[in-house]
Amino acid sequence: MPAAPARPLAQLAAPLVAGELFDLVPDAVFFVKDRHGRYTAVNQTLVERCGRRSKADLLGRTVADVFPADLAARYAEQDAAVLTRGAAVVNKLELHLYPTRKPGWCLTTKLPVRDAAGRIAGLAGLSRDLHVGGDSGAVPAPLVATVEYLQAHFADALTPAALAARAALPPAKFTRLTKRLLGLTPGQLILQTRLQAAAQRLRDSDDAVAHIAHACGFYDHSAFTRHFKAATGLAPLAYRQSVRA
Repeated sequence: MPAAPARPLAQLAAPLVAGELFDLVPDAVFFVKDRHGRYTAVNQTLVERCGRRSKADLLGRTVADVFPADLAARYAEQDAAVLTRGAAVVNKLELHLYPTRKPGWCLTTKLPVRDAAGRIAGLAGLSRDLHVGGDSGAVPAPLVATVEYLQAHFADALTPAALAARAALPPAKFTRLTKRLLGLTPGQLILQTRLQAAAQRLRDSDDAVAHIAHACGFYDHSAFTRHFKAATGLAPLAYRQSVRA
């Protein structure tokens, strides 16, 4: 008799092995979710930060069941984008729960998981802490403050040079820092923040696309549409229709 195909066993075992592996990395949160956004595999770090006793307490639950409402809404929006359109989230700077149960900065990546037919069956994700402290690998406090400022004032006429000035760093050094720690240039960071804000408004409001573009810092409607389609694969109105379908 021919040997049984290895794919099903690998698909079942991989999340479990990865979860056990990431149990040994206390500053990283690992998770796998099904197509409904329910946890199917997690590491111990996520269990502890959600205030649960065991992995079984998270399995089958969604972010709305285990995170504060403001964080859960953001995570659910990300999950929907990955699960409905296959839109990967790569090294997104965002807030997560730190061991103290207080929000702290992390870099999050979420990738779609597909079945043998190529259909999206779930997602796998990893969130890595960005520590502010005195060690050489830490994120400098001025950078964190500057990113927080950007996320609150993305609609302003911001430039990479203006962000560097807020961080009290020469533009070239600021660019090297954001590239090394965040994987983005300052210009890319500004663009990504504005596009994320625009995506949320497209989903949550019926405002005209031109109004949303302007409110999110884009003063050229055609440029906004071009950037948005490049990032999501959909024009703004098509994106709105897809997330509301």
